[in-house]
Amino acid sequence: MSAERLTARIHGQVQGVGFRWWVRREAQRLDLSGWVMNADDERTVELLAEGEADALDELERLIGAGPSGARVDSVEVSRGTASGVFDGFGIVKP
Repeated sequence: MSAERLTARIHGQVQGVGFRWWVRREAQRLDLSGWVMNADDERTVELLAEGEADALDELERLIGAGPSGARVDSVEVSRGTASGVFDGFGIVKP
């Protein structure tokens, strides 16, 4: 299978509740690479993940629910071809 890319914007109460740390842990568990960060609007988290389609499907399902303490109002997702430029999965600053 070839690697794919998932780009997502998660809206709701997702900043200040450990959402990025939770995404990083889940992405690492799923053997995905990429990054997650807070957007400037204080209500959105953005992420880019690359890996196998099944793992990306699972991450997409997880971010739709979010961790305990978060409230996900909506998720915008797009898929594409992986670039393969990422080494691991991290939290970045905007």
